Amino acid sequence: MQRPLAGKEQATESKGLAQRVEELRRQVEYHAWRYYVLDDPEISDEEYDRLFAELQALEEAHPELRSPHSPTQRVAPTPVSELAKVEHREPMLSLPNVRSPGELEAWVARMRNHLAREGIADPDFEFVVEPKIDGLAITLLYRDGVLVRGATRGDGVIGEDVTHNLRTIKTIPLRIEEAPGEIEVRGEVYMSLSAFTALNERRAAAGESTFMNPRNAAAGSVRQLDPKLAAERPLSFLAYQVAAAPQLGLKTHWEALGWLAKRRFPVARELVCTAEIGEVIDRCQRWERERGSLDFEIDGAVVKVSSLELQRRLGYVGRDPRWAVAWKFAPTTAVTKLLEIRWNVGRYGDLHPYAVLEPVAVGGVTIKQATLHNEEDLARKDIRAGEEVIVIRAGDVIPQVISPAPHVVERPNRPPPPKPPARCPYCNTPTVKEPGDVFTRCPNRDCPERRHQLLKHFVSSQAMDIEGLGEKQLALLEERGLVRTPADIYRLREEDLLPLERFAETSARKLIEAIERSKGQPFARVLFALGIEEVGEVTARALARRFGSIDALIAATPEQIAEVQGIGAKVAAKIRKALDDPKLLALIEELKEAGLKTAEAQGTAGDGPLAGKTVVLTGTLPNLTRDQARELIEAAGGRVTSSVSARTDLVVAGDSPGSKLEKAQRLGVEIVDEAGLLRLIGGP
Repeated sequence: MQRPLAGKEQATESKGLAQRVEELRRQVEYHAWRYYVLDDPEISDEEYDRLFAELQALEEAHPELRSPHSPTQRVAPTPVSELAKVEHREPMLSLPNVRSPGELEAWVARMRNHLAREGIADPDFEFVVEPKIDGLAITLLYRDGVLVRGATRGDGVIGEDVTHNLRTIKTIPLRIEEAPGEIEVRGEVYMSLSAFTALNERRAAAGESTFMNPRNAAAGSVRQLDPKLAAERPLSFLAYQVAAAPQLGLKTHWEALGWLAKRRFPVARELVCTAEIGEVIDRCQRWERERGSLDFEIDGAVVKVSSLELQRRLGYVGRDPRWAVAWKFAPTTAVTKLLEIRWNVGRYGDLHPYAVLEPVAVGGVTIKQATLHNEEDLARKDIRAGEEVIVIRAGDVIPQVISPAPHVVERPNRPPPPKPPARCPYCNTPTVKEPGDVFTRCPNRDCPERRHQLLKHFVSSQAMDIEGLGEKQLALLEERGLVRTPADIYRLREEDLLPLERFAETSARKLIEAIERSKGQPFARVLFALGIEEVGEVTARALARRFGSIDALIAATPEQIAEVQGIGAKVAAKIRKALDDPKLLALIEELKEAGLKTAEAQGTAGDGPLAGKTVVLTGTLPNLTRDQARELIEAAGGRVTSSVSARTDLVVAGDSPGSKLEKAQRLGVEIVDEAGLLRLIGGP
């Protein structure tokens, strides 16, 4: 029988347990920050789960060691009965708007005039430019480094206490170091676009109402009474201000953002601090151009005077600060009526639905049609013709319908769910759907739309890159009977083109020259251009490296194809089936006769100055396109990947490189520009 611990031994053990619990808390907080804020984890998910589980077990076994600021205590055990009112120490005011360079310059002139009346004749302005996330403004109060209260903006003076829900957001620190007294941090709670889409799909599938947009989803989640519901929602946080903290001795807003970042608050990346108003305008316009590449919605850019003293001297006019403005963007979401669902046919016969819409302005553009992706996505989102839907300009370019409007799914007697057509809308052939296939298909290989889509793919910039042969020119050539298959393109002559209305002597000559140049495209591009299902750009390059020629690939067994990196047995079987098609084999022979490259150049596979190297491309290179740089790297034996990690050997950085460059710098990865890449591979 184990003897009981003596008092001194028990105290020593308790002290050791307390130290272990505190060390585990610090480790879990640190690794959660690396994962959720920096997106740069140092340990595996399994190791993080092990640390969290150990901490949780110790706290359960020793309740006296529990703490409300422990990472295990983010979700409160019981809901609140109501949201209490909170009076803000400093008002959370709105921002005046500008929408053009002229309006921004007028704002600066007004500030100069105001300060001149205050006796400051020539203020030394520096401006900070930040993205304006379209979320819910909140304020966090820390006392002696511990989060004690979180509140919504409300009317700017009175907000609601939502501490119980804000504690569930993993990017909000529950405690911060080196924060004496009371510190107030302000920021935005938001939901990423990918998380918003997934949430709406889950709700639609469960028969629940969907959210109008990410902002509504975030706001609704934060104002839940039960923190367990908020914890289930994929919320994020971005800090943008330190308020009511004179003891920190901060002189500028730029310093305040640095203070927040050092204490593990997420702050916006690619911020600008500059005295040049032209650079401010350029950054605002860049945010507007690049908003479509972000995984969160921004509805503008915020420009602030950085000096806190100048902010104080400028003060407020009405409910707006004089020292900050929002450069507003056009909205990217809208609600409109879906008039009709129609279907397109892809190059593999796959039927894709699209929406005909009641015209609506989205992001400054009038939208009349939008993609609906595929029939399974259509069913999952529960979208039906005749109802109102939410439309978004994905990537700020491609409009798509993301869900029904929130009130729609609750209506009785809704229209029937849409079904794929029983016959191809282009050739009237009965459609088919194989078991396990995502798509209903037109099985007719001579369907005019299938042929057209294959030709579009063949001449595209990612494939044979035949300049001057766009969709309208292709349609004209097909209409006149000059082109039916890709091989027909290489039989064209200038005299064939000159009688056509879209071609003069110069344009006809240039097109024939572009067709001739395309014969120099490498084998991997030719393989991709053939339009074999499951053979995308990456797979085409892998197959070209592994087999070296089209003849070797045609002779390969499914097992040999499956050995190629990234190709499994199922995909290999599809590729093998396609390679057995007599029509594809006949096309390959015709393309060989036309002079296209159907084999790898000697000495390019597996050797070269970048042999075995993993390379990442980021930013815009001055002379090379992304595809050209990739081909040079692969020809030199390197492998191009999309993300930077500890296994990356080289990063090639151009203009506007973004977070990949920052991560490469943190990891100590070698970084070169375009000229450096060319020197490495022995180019000009």
